[in-house]
Amino acid sequence: MNVTSICCIGAGYVGGPTMAVIALKCPNIKVTVVDINKQRIAAWNDADLDKLPIHESGLKEVVAEARGRNLFFSTDAEKAIEESQMIFMAVNTPTKTYGEGKGLAADLTFVEKCARQISEVATSDKIVIEKSTLPVRTAEKIKEVLSSNTKGVHFEVLSNPEFLAEGTAIQDLFKSDRVLVGGDDTKTGKAAVAALVSIYSNWIPKEKILTTNVWSSELSKLASNAMLAQRISSINSLSALCEKTGADIEEVSCAIGMDSRIGPKFLKVSVGFGGSCFQKDILNLVYLCKYYGLDEVAEYWHQVVKINDYQKNRFAKKIINGLNGAINQKKITLLGWAFKKDTNDSRESAAIYVADVLLEEGVELHVFDPMVKKDRIYQDLTNLWEVRNETKQEIESKLRRCIVHQDHNLALKDSFAAAILTEWDEFKSYDWDAIADKMSQFSKIYDGRTILSKKNIQSIYSIGK
Repeated sequence: MNVTSICCIGAGYVGGPTMAVIALKCPNIKVTVVDINKQRIAAWNDADLDKLPIHESGLKEVVAEARGRNLFFSTDAEKAIEESQMIFMAVNTPTKTYGEGKGLAADLTFVEKCARQISEVATSDKIVIEKSTLPVRTAEKIKEVLSSNTKGVHFEVLSNPEFLAEGTAIQDLFKSDRVLVGGDDTKTGKAAVAALVSIYSNWIPKEKILTTNVWSSELSKLASNAMLAQRISSINSLSALCEKTGADIEEVSCAIGMDSRIGPKFLKVSVGFGGSCFQKDILNLVYLCKYYGLDEVAEYWHQVVKINDYQKNRFAKKIINGLNGAINQKKITLLGWAFKKDTNDSRESAAIYVADVLLEEGVELHVFDPMVKKDRIYQDLTNLWEVRNETKQEIESKLRRCIVHQDHNLALKDSFAAAILTEWDEFKSYDWDAIADKMSQFSKIYDGRTILSKKNIQSIYSIGK
């Protein structure tokens, strides 16, 4: 099939950048990204590229070249679905907060709605592609929904998971380690796989495009994220042991990473992993293992999340204990809210949970992040507290004690403690000696991401020290 028109449902962190790069690399294909969020689409279409809804290095340049030529953003999903030959599903798949699998399984509500809309609108054959991270055998459920089409339309469902790291998403798309395409071992299934492979082949070497069955593709994404998160939890668990024994976690990490069988990546001690994928995907994996009666395997992977929660709580307790447990009404500063540098995404950020513990202790919390705005910070905290069924009055009371700054100096002035929770490069350039002088007389600075040189700044305390 010679694909000339693509539709992507979902203009978020996956759909937007991925489709922008496809449009850039395939100028002969019309690419339309649709979303029900009018404000998000308006931001994608804004003449001021600094107002794009996603901050990614290189994204503005890609959008500037392709938008209006063969890249379009719209709220008219029906028109885009009808005109397309290939449809990417890049909608949100959060962890369920209700019913069977609550707290573990993926909530496929948006995926089902997306498939139902495709089934209702389509009048010609379509290749439907799972781009969101989904549990194994979700394709079967999508096929069931699509089969309700009464217009004689044939659908092929492929799995094409994303392997993007926020902050480097555009480079990840330009030079992927691998592109994974899963499809059925039938004549039409193979043709659909070939059609998608031909698109990626415009810029990805053929040897980096891996084709599998649908189920292997779906599971590979969950497994990849679980393995990466496992490394982070492993090194963080060792940091706790280092504190008790006097070992230096950075030295231990370096020694481990020099083993060619292990390597140095994802062995940096931190307050814990965040982002939209790691925890969600591991919990999804835990649910699948439980569903298939693999309780021991489920508990193994669940421990990765438990260690991550333990590390965030341990770091917050370190601040409390460092101030002798007397932190009520004291000013404490958090530097960094995004879950990692070079992104404005704060989903599941460690900062949210550290802030929660500190606010519960009655502190006056001051926050600064170069990219995350006040509204997002307040929403992150509110979402957490609403899940716990806290009252509106309780939430408002705590939010009044959370002050968000646009200037790090104001956030740090007279503070009793500062915790660096995101490894923003700009934090390295701060004059920490001068900052320490303006903080409280008994202040401490906690470096949760080990981004500063403790050799030069004696007041810095690493999570692993």
